[in-house]
Amino acid sequence: MTNAKNAILIATACLLGLLSTTGASLPYPILPPLFVHGAADGFTNFMGLPPKLLFAVALMVNPIGLLLGTAVLGSMSDRYGRRPLLLLTTVGAALGHVLTAWALAGSSYPLFLLARFGTGLLEGQSAIVRAMLAERLEGPIRNHAMSWLNGALHLGWLVGPLLGGFTDRAPLTVPFYVAAGALLLGAALAWAALERVPGRPGPSWWTVARERHAFNLLRHPGLRMLFGVQLAYTCGVTAFYEFYPLWLVEIGHYDRRAIALVNVGMCGLMTCAALFAGRRSDMEPMRRAAFLACAVALAVGSLGLGTLWIGLAGIMLFSLPHAFYNATVQTWAADRFGGHGQGAVMGLLSTTFCLANILMAAAGAVLTLVDTRLVLVVGAGLTAWAATRMQALGQGAIEEKEKAAVAGGPT
Repeated sequence: MTNAKNAILIATACLLGLLSTTGASLPYPILPPLFVHGAADGFTNFMGLPPKLLFAVALMVNPIGLLLGTAVLGSMSDRYGRRPLLLLTTVGAALGHVLTAWALAGSSYPLFLLARFGTGLLEGQSAIVRAMLAERLEGPIRNHAMSWLNGALHLGWLVGPLLGGFTDRAPLTVPFYVAAGALLLGAALAWAALERVPGRPGPSWWTVARERHAFNLLRHPGLRMLFGVQLAYTCGVTAFYEFYPLWLVEIGHYDRRAIALVNVGMCGLMTCAALFAGRRSDMEPMRRAAFLACAVALAVGSLGLGTLWIGLAGIMLFSLPHAFYNATVQTWAADRFGGHGQGAVMGLLSTTFCLANILMAAAGAVLTLVDTRLVLVVGAGLTAWAATRMQALGQGAIEEKEKAAVAGGPT
């Protein structure tokens, strides 16, 4: 590919990544104050259930959709082509945001759950975008492109809460209509910019979804190992993402705007870090990932065990090691397991994150009834455990290389 085509491909991928996470993160500054301080109506007091329980379920449904979407969309794009799947999912996610706005306007909790589930199902396109970059780029430019895509995804976690927080004087529906319009614009740009590459001949979409989903990769020991370690790590990350806004409301009495400002600082640092995270490192990838995971565990744990100001420092510091961790693990996985299909491999990584969202939202539904900080402490513990496993894997990889060097040397 020429430099110009590379630039268009990377820019389009980053735009779609930005827009998808912007929509996914919109409710994070909106829902905590709504369920903690909002009026007791059919939305915040549905069927007389505790508001914190309803809040946790509202957080859970979007990742459930993401889980299903990322498990199959990457493999389906291997079969039908990246471009048509990206266009279909982007337009569908825009319609999901419109339904979400209608649910909030009508105070319909069931419709809100349905809309968030459907939106999550179609926002699983990040696996397609990553696969597109991994497939069509090679060498250092691929590493940088993966890192820049991560930066765009992180930036979406800044833009979404910022949009949700700074429209606090407008109706709750406004941020979702804005997100829907932006997604439609992104779909139009992707339609114009991406080349038409035909899919591969093969079975029907239902057969692909049923038989070639990302979880099929768990038959392979190496990918099963990666899945387990990545799941433990992302449980800590998702506990942080899902419950630090609620922690800010309860500990610091923050409102939508204040939560958005904290998020701006964190995601701004994360985005800047991601721009440089793809640079080559001489450290063995899994050992580097273990060091970064330890730093993330300390940051998440600071919210559960520290004061407001210690927790705020932890929120800011979380962004740096997490950005470098993502670039390290995703590039390593693409290099080591790409033979299984980049769409399926990237789908497995995205699916792991979604599953962690569901698990920690379910745990939070129980633990927050006692103390929100418990969820953060549990998440930090899981990430710390993942770091120990990565350290062992990295040491094993170094020993294997040393043995191979000895075996291949002069006798």
